[in-house]
Amino acid sequence: MRILTLLLFTCTISLSYSQNFSIEEAKAYALDNNLSVAEANNAIEIARLKIIETRGMGLPQVDFNGNFSHFINLPVTVLDAKFFNPLAADGETISFEAGTKFTSTGTLQVNQLIFNGSYIVGLQTASLFAKFQNNISDQSKEEVIFNVINAYQIATVAKENLVFMDSLVESTKKLVKQQQHFLDLGMIQQEDVDQLNYSLINAKSVQTTAQIQLENALSMLKLAMGYPMNDSIELSNSINDLLQKESISKGDIHSNLSFTMIEKKVQLQALNLKNNKFANLPSLNAYFQQTYNAYRNEFNLFANEKWFPQTVWGLQLNIPIFSGLSRYARTSQAKVELLNTENQLTQLEQHLQFQEIQTRNNLKGAENKYQLLTKNVELANSIYQKAITKNEIGKGNSMLVTQKHNQLMMAQAQLIGSTVELFQAKLAIDKLYNNILPNK
Repeated sequence: MRILTLLLFTCTISLSYSQNFSIEEAKAYALDNNLSVAEANNAIEIARLKIIETRGMGLPQVDFNGNFSHFINLPVTVLDAKFFNPLAADGETISFEAGTKFTSTGTLQVNQLIFNGSYIVGLQTASLFAKFQNNISDQSKEEVIFNVINAYQIATVAKENLVFMDSLVESTKKLVKQQQHFLDLGMIQQEDVDQLNYSLINAKSVQTTAQIQLENALSMLKLAMGYPMNDSIELSNSINDLLQKESISKGDIHSNLSFTMIEKKVQLQALNLKNNKFANLPSLNAYFQQTYNAYRNEFNLFANEKWFPQTVWGLQLNIPIFSGLSRYARTSQAKVELLNTENQLTQLEQHLQFQEIQTRNNLKGAENKYQLLTKNVELANSIYQKAITKNEIGKGNSMLVTQKHNQLMMAQAQLIGSTVELFQAKLAIDKLYNNILPNK
């Protein structure tokens, strides 16, 4: 029984275990566990290997080829008979089998690129592509962290809203209980109690909604983090903790990840144009070949008999002269593509400048609105508490309490919306200035 009790206790502890995360811990967890981040890291590794692949094209290429042949019927050679016998009749021929039944060849081939303009551009492109892929990876990570921060903030707001609603429901229950006592004593009418019960039911309804909102927000956070959906999770940061981190008031839109990515794209298009131009240059390759041939009438290729060597080296020069204007067309297309990408960069810069003005104004407005609605909730709560006090001592009425109760809930709902709006405004300007990733 002691062992059984211990096992049940251990299972209860494991089932009720909940991991606690601060917002920084949540971001770190997401970078380690979110599958989108894993895909981005894999893309970086592929880009790194692509550099090695491109570089390898300019290194010596060594190949070995082996060949074995068994002639079931030896090839027959036909010659003019006079080749062997000057006295042979005109038109007379002689046929004979030539060669051996078994032949084998082993060839070692070495090729070395000496000059190729496209190879030089290819090395530059591979290196730049790796940086471009890093930028794409940062964008993927930024999107993951953006979603984590957004979900964490919404969950924090939902959590504190639920705490507020819990306390409001409890205070309303207490008031209803007191009024029910006065009703039993005949000091108030049933309508007064009904009015307060209406407020209680309304508060419980909002409380249920707040509970569902918190559960949905936590599920959204788990999804953003890559956290197991069936495991519970707790938040260690409060709204005040999150608001302590002020968004940067100044920044450079040129550090925006979308802008830097288009910049890299412009550079890649420039290299593409350069590559098409270099296609008109000559290319030069060197080669070396060592071959050994064996000829046997019996299957004893590795017997102590002679292999006949053949060694050759050389250079191969290719000079482009005329391609039917295809190279000219490709070069012209590359120029147009580069121009289009440069236009995209200019348009994005203009859009980011507009977005910078908009996000700063939104942040300023959200901060002012949050401060006003915070005071509004404090004022509504004070009015409600005074209405309750008056009602308790018989100087108020239940209708007035209900009105103040509804007023407080409305003020709280407005504050919740304002808090989310403030968080989103801060997050938007942080993303604009590339201040989302932990190392920024």
